[in-house]
Amino acid sequence: MTAPFGADVVAAVCRHMNDDHAGDSLLICRTLGGQPAATRARATGLDAEGMEFAVTVDDIEVPVRVPFAHRLTERAQIRQEVVRMYREACQRSGLPPRPAG
Repeated sequence: MTAPFGADVVAAVCRHMNDDHAGDSLLICRTLGGQPAATRARATGLDAEGMEFAVTVDDIEVPVRVPFAHRLTERAQIRQEVVRMYREACQRSGLPPRPAG
């Protein structure tokens, strides 16, 4: 099976997450990625099934993979799924999500 997202799409999504949503990535990795002690998270990749991060825990960088709720087949679904993960992470941690915008 061929991956639905090319290297250019993966790089653009990771760059956007790291530049504009680093805090969201950290929250996702702490709650959905099973790394509650993480102090930093950096998006490193994604495929149709999930997103990959490099997470810093106790000054050591470890890989974390957070699965998507369902298999993605189109680029537009990536944003929807990351927003879903962010909202789920907020709910699990008791934080109010930012308003959509």
